[in-house]
Amino acid sequence: MGSGAVSGGGWQLTRAPDTIWHPSPNFGPRRDGLQPDLIVLHYTAMHSADAAIARLCDPDCEVSAHYLIGAVGSITQMVDEAMRAWHAGAGEWQGRGDINSRSIGIELDNDGASPFTAALMDALERLLPGIMTRWAIPASGIIGHSDMAPGRKADPGCKFDWQRLARQGLAAPAGTKTSPPEMNLFRKAAQRIGYGPDISDDLLLETVRLRFRPGAAGPLCADDMRVVSG
Repeated sequence: MGSGAVSGGGWQLTRAPDTIWHPSPNFGPRRDGLQPDLIVLHYTAMHSADAAIARLCDPDCEVSAHYLIGAVGSITQMVDEAMRAWHAGAGEWQGRGDINSRSIGIELDNDGASPFTAALMDALERLLPGIMTRWAIPASGIIGHSDMAPGRKADPGCKFDWQRLARQGLAAPAGTKTSPPEMNLFRKAAQRIGYGPDISDDLLLETVRLRFRPGAAGPLCADDMRVVSG
């Protein structure tokens, strides 16, 4: 399928190159004139990419995403980038809600417990730069579903290699400055990144670790302060 913008009911429709077009009926216009400034990554938690695509294209399910990347590296586009897919649900980032209206949703074919395949990660790295360029989305705008919906969602999960994306400028890197552990300072630093204020201390720590220190446990420590130092 070709790339570029085409006219569609007053919208400039945008489709990525080299993808399989499998349209979902589950979408609508972005609200309040919003355009994407985030990319939200998910895992499918289903037994196959085909099963996930079927669900995301089922009008009875009322869920969708712009893209799904299969474990074998295939990229399926289901909703035009200019449109509002139904992937994020309730949550916030940087103090703003309606994440669906201000994001591109990418589903990754993974059960949440297994490593992500090399083919899938390679395909994601091919897809992201084009989206980021088309919508002027910075690396800091690449987030996980867990980041904007702590406690409700855990994807893309502890097996996802955020550091790999960060090394290529495709996600925000962890901070580097260390300081003594202090929860109020940790909370303020996490909020500067984008995490919401209405999260318990324990859940905030768990959520930040899921993104920047997967597998870490125990009380707040200097390494937790470091990763949110910005």
